[in-house]
Amino acid sequence: MLIAKGVGNVLAYTLISELPELGKLNRIEIATLVGIAPINHDSSSFPGRRYIRDGRHPIRTVLFVSITSAIQHHPKLKSMYKRLVDAGKPKKLALITCMKKQITILNTMVKNSTYWDESMA
Repeated sequence: MLIAKGVGNVLAYTLISELPELGKLNRIEIATLVGIAPINHDSSSFPGRRYIRDGRHPIRTVLFVSITSAIQHHPKLKSMYKRLVDAGKPKKLALITCMKKQITILNTMVKNSTYWDESMA
């Protein structure tokens, strides 16, 4: 059974074992829990850069590896990645944005108890 494009057994097992909250939180909370939500690094008058940090490192690592496959095969992620890179964004930022989109899609699939449907991609 196909879980979703770009999601293999390693990512599926990692999400099951390391992220029991999947399907119970909203998209912002799940991205923060995984550690792929941008965190402000501002001072009082100095606007700093946004960084990803904290969260669950094993999930973030496996998700980063799987996203390289997903941007080649998942139609939404592929077009999103290409659009961001063409706009001049750094490739790593585009990958992180795609990771956030992928975890949001998986979270919604678990929350609604739905299976992967190619027509909905």
